[in-house]
Amino acid sequence: QVQLVESGGGLVQPGESLKLSCATSGFTFHYWTFAWFRQVPGKEREGISCIDDSGDTTYYSQSVTGRFTISRDNTKNTVYLQMTGLNPDDTAVYYCARGATYSACPGWRPPGTYDYDHWGQGTQVTVSA
Repeated sequence: QVQLVESGGGLVQPGESLKLSCATSGFTFHYWTFAWFRQVPGKEREGISCIDDSGDTTYYSQSVTGRFTISRDNTKNTVYLQMTGLNPDDTAVYYCARGATYSACPGWRPPGTYDYDHWGQGTQVTVSA
């Protein structure tokens, strides 16, 4: 059974950092592409970062580039999202997802929800003074 479990969310002040983790199980981790999405109430789920199976290709949306870093640890079957310089616009529920296709993270466009078929339950990140 494929499982993705996010953790690491919380309440922080503007300018602070958080590191999200996505622990996975039920499949062979190193074969798959992963992405982080976020969603606020009333808006569509936004793909903000992805990483391919090798870790050589990554993508960051304009809203997070230079502040967020995606990584993976194939020995721990875990994907990470290091977030720095957080601001109130980063407040959202953050989701980890596993790619459904080989081209789920081509590196030149945002990850789309249609590219990912397994999702975690989400973790809340709130940035507020």
